[in-house]
Amino acid sequence: MWRPSDPDCDWLTSLPIAHRGLHDTKHGVEENSLPAIGAAIASGYSIELDVQMSADGEAMVFHDRTLDRLTGETGSITKFTAAKLNQTAYANGKGTIPTLLQVLDMVAGRAGLIIEVKSDWQRNTELVRRTAQCLGSYEGNAAVMSFDPVQVAWLAHEAPNIMRGIVADGATQDDYPWLPFATRLSLREFRHADVTRPDFLSLDKHWLPCPVSRSYRKTHTPMICWTIRSEQEASDALRWCDQVTFEGYLAKVMV
Repeated sequence: MWRPSDPDCDWLTSLPIAHRGLHDTKHGVEENSLPAIGAAIASGYSIELDVQMSADGEAMVFHDRTLDRLTGETGSITKFTAAKLNQTAYANGKGTIPTLLQVLDMVAGRAGLIIEVKSDWQRNTELVRRTAQCLGSYEGNAAVMSFDPVQVAWLAHEAPNIMRGIVADGATQDDYPWLPFATRLSLREFRHADVTRPDFLSLDKHWLPCPVSRSYRKTHTPMICWTIRSEQEASDALRWCDQVTFEGYLAKVMV
């Protein structure tokens, strides 16, 4: 089993992690938006966010593959340029879709960032490459993670100085209907570990505990989980992991 090189991971587990920022659509604060990120900073949390690729190769802070759910536009985010996306307003929130560089400029080291690289599962590494480029001169605490081992393996080989993690769950057919059973089994059993060499894990709360979490616990690998929606869920999850990624309530900051 891969054992992390013991990077400085203390920041990763020291504070609760606001899932897609501290968003609250009822009050016009949409997920992954600059207002949500600003609210998380003001409340003293670390921040989890997602990146997708624009048509012209920019890393955009946005979760979905399409614009339909969160904006007045429709269609794949990869069909729009960064400039167009930067002008695209959220349907029920304040602001427009930011680039990763805009988020990094705003955060400026005031909060830890955990960046999830979304993947088309076609072995395309342009987005993780652009994410690494954006982080090249960033001086704050930041980590990059993905469900797709290809993205994390790229980091291990091409940008080993960036803290990297695997996002994982039970890899059921319902979650990954496009992947063959052998691939899903490989994901579930972390057969990629020799090439991804993760510094930390981000695991589905429903998958805790599991053989992977028990094994990595023995190596003292930092472990966060998602997505926690109450203090009771947090209490249950923290029996098996080191920190929670939360939304829908204000997580307690343990000093």
